[in-house]
Amino acid sequence: MTQKTWLITGASRGFGAAIAKAVLAAGDRLIATARNQADLQHGTNQDVMALSMDVTDEAQVKVAIATGLEKFGQIDVLVNNAGFGLLGAIEECSAEEVERVYRTNVFGLLNVTRAVLPSMRQHRSGHIINFSSIGGYRSSPGWGIYSSTKFAVEGITEALYGELAPLGIHATVVEPGYFRTNFLDSSSLRQSAAQISDYAETVGKTRNIAAERNHQQPGDPTKLAQPFLSLSTQMIHPCACLWARIRFKQLPRRTLTLSKRPQNGEL
Repeated sequence: MTQKTWLITGASRGFGAAIAKAVLAAGDRLIATARNQADLQHGTNQDVMALSMDVTDEAQVKVAIATGLEKFGQIDVLVNNAGFGLLGAIEECSAEEVERVYRTNVFGLLNVTRAVLPSMRQHRSGHIINFSSIGGYRSSPGWGIYSSTKFAVEGITEALYGELAPLGIHATVVEPGYFRTNFLDSSSLRQSAAQISDYAETVGKTRNIAAERNHQQPGDPTKLAQPFLSLSTQMIHPCACLWARIRFKQLPRRTLTLSKRPQNGEL
């Protein structure tokens, strides 16, 4: 099997770290990126390149991509995983807080995608896998702003799917459910500075649920990695995949269904 080169953003922890580990175990090459290169613990062999890359800094992104291409020649799979959450009522979230999460979750994803696509177009091959969330399928109280960033990722990926297919490039959006990552702790989840008492019975309950479920989610993130490897080798690449908990079901394009609608506070 041909050795592939993967670029994974946010590869220092959570889903990014789990997928990076699986990529190397499969014998593929890895370009692992994070804001702080020191946080990347994926070894130092010839198949690994660890780079500091802030996805919100377009100039830094271009330099990092060029460095990776210089070493490995091409990027076969891009996993846009970098992102964080914002928990708060729509009214509670300030313009600055909203802009900050959009800069990473949406504009950062676009920065990386634009930097990688010229090489993929040149080779007429490649696969872009964008992380969304169940929150990109349905929002709920407290998750409105975060979910809106993931709704944006859904729309961007669906457009890429159509734009890139004639060029031999695939695009897939994945929507993980409840996995034991650090998404609900302070390293990945921001809380709105403002908290309005009128929202105590809605958003306040969501905050309590998030605190209770932190690192208690039923899904094992290491079990998400293998389906990623399988997805990258399929002859037919679905536009959207809904991966709830640890059971994986691939669904084509936008024909997504949920057997159970999330309740208030759930993502």
